[in-house]
Amino acid sequence: MKIKNIFSVLLITLLSLGSCADFLDRDPDKILSDDQVFSDAVMIKSVLANFYGRITWGQHIDDSYSYTILDEAMKTDGGPDTRQVFEDNRWRVYDYTLLRNLNQFLVGVRATTVLDSKTQKELEGEARFIRAWLYFNMVRGMGGMPIVGDEVFDYVPGMDITALQYPRSTEAGLYDYIISECEAIKDYLPVNPSINAARATKWAALMLKARAAIYAGSIANYNNKMPSPIKTDGGEVGIPASMATKYYETALAAAEEVIKSGKYQLQLSKPDDRGRNFYEALSVKENNHEIIWARDYKYPGQTNGFTQANIPASHAEDIDRCYAGPILNLVEDYEYINDRDGEIKTRDASGNYIFYNKPEDAFLNKDPRLWGTVIYPGAIFKGTPVVLQAGQKHFEKGEWKVVTSEPGDKDDNNILITSINGPTTTNNQFVNKSGFFFRKFLDETPSASTRGRRSEMWFPRFRFAEAVMIAAEASFELGQTGQALTYINMVRSRAGIQELTTITFDDIVRERRVEFAFEDHRYWDLKRWRLADKIWNGIQNDPKAQQYALFPYLINDPGNPNNGKWVFDKIPTHMSPYPRYFQMRNYYNFIDQGWIDNNPKIVKNPYQ
Repeated sequence: MKIKNIFSVLLITLLSLGSCADFLDRDPDKILSDDQVFSDAVMIKSVLANFYGRITWGQHIDDSYSYTILDEAMKTDGGPDTRQVFEDNRWRVYDYTLLRNLNQFLVGVRATTVLDSKTQKELEGEARFIRAWLYFNMVRGMGGMPIVGDEVFDYVPGMDITALQYPRSTEAGLYDYIISECEAIKDYLPVNPSINAARATKWAALMLKARAAIYAGSIANYNNKMPSPIKTDGGEVGIPASMATKYYETALAAAEEVIKSGKYQLQLSKPDDRGRNFYEALSVKENNHEIIWARDYKYPGQTNGFTQANIPASHAEDIDRCYAGPILNLVEDYEYINDRDGEIKTRDASGNYIFYNKPEDAFLNKDPRLWGTVIYPGAIFKGTPVVLQAGQKHFEKGEWKVVTSEPGDKDDNNILITSINGPTTTNNQFVNKSGFFFRKFLDETPSASTRGRRSEMWFPRFRFAEAVMIAAEASFELGQTGQALTYINMVRSRAGIQELTTITFDDIVRERRVEFAFEDHRYWDLKRWRLADKIWNGIQNDPKAQQYALFPYLINDPGNPNNGKWVFDKIPTHMSPYPRYFQMRNYYNFIDQGWIDNNPKIVKNPYQ
């Protein structure tokens, strides 16, 4: 058996796959022939592990800046970020080298004699799952792209290369391929959840099938409701409206198969503390019953810097801290438990300040998922409060005066002026400027924020709540509103907020926003629903497009009846002076001219 080129040199494996001791026993760090690789079961699995380490795209916790691009968080390190528009290649994925490597692996694993048939099928299923995941990341950014199947192309100088040049698939055709691959391999894959969810299982394949189908259904539905649908003559971009129902039905069936399997659940291990319960359902690996597939990290060698970069200054264990922070736009989309209006009350109807005894009182009775997602002023982290204080205020000559200081300074009476955490309107490093910190994916483990160790926190790609929300959305789009209500209320009930009695499309949009914040859903959701250009409209001070901060102030005014209380100012953040502007051209990544030069059969996307 000969597989040319790719496995001649094996690099040190990138991923230990989360304590799967039987998966990876040693790292291949020497030159081996292809025959040697596929004659050794451990080496075969090491190659597969390497593939898992090559598929981290989009927003993820080892790229904190990726969270500041949308309307979830902002950069708070240093001076302003003048970003406004979205790049033509934002989160674009085009990796036919990896596709070729996967196809070479499939040739080898199908031919090897050192694996039993069950293991052979499992490894084939995992490789094809990774390949389907790669195609999914391509299609959601660019639309239809060339589908090469299992082909492994070998170029010989002087040969006719036209046989190697495949045209782009239709957008529908590539989604169909992903869906069919997931269906074909689901029974190859293990049925029982993997340790730390690092490896693909049957349920991960069904989740990818469900997500691909709900994306395709959304595009078929909402793209065709635009005044000028985005499409190409050959269907490389754009899906016929007539296909929407089929995709929604596929999404619903796949999601319900996961839901009814009994393998996962909406984790509720702490019903008396719904905020911490939500945090742990996503961020604690031990005894986790919610995460289906994750990008795992394991010390030593494979750790991420999210906690190191974003921990509050008051809790930092090294010099790094406060790189980015959630914004008010996101925080106010979390409802109150018995009030769907999530606006933080800062002033009354007459424009006068609303006074709070403690800063955290402004967030009382908020959707507990807010506590599990965001550290707001006064909230507890690792056992102690996170003090966020922009300064002091006092009333003088009929108006409120502000006093600020360098972070951590106190006045002559030893009263804190501006917290070491901020927020501030300076360009200083290592100080918050939004009024909030991340909690979701922030690791509470000692030393997790140090440069020497960093964090083992995982990044969930699929979890059970998404299966429930896909079922809710697909049911709604199919006109099954009773079933849609049942599913969306499962998620809301676990969160600890009031159940809905009616359901609208806007309810689905909002529920996904707050449930999946920072999980690489927001950008793709708004694109597939064709809402991105409406929400990120580029209008200065628009409440959706502009990034907003919330600054808490202590009233230090002896003799004033409100002395010692707290007020808040809502302000457009100076760190993001321009509103987000998503243009029609951004619905599909541009096709690189170099790809076209190599393969003239690849056509450009709209607006190029």
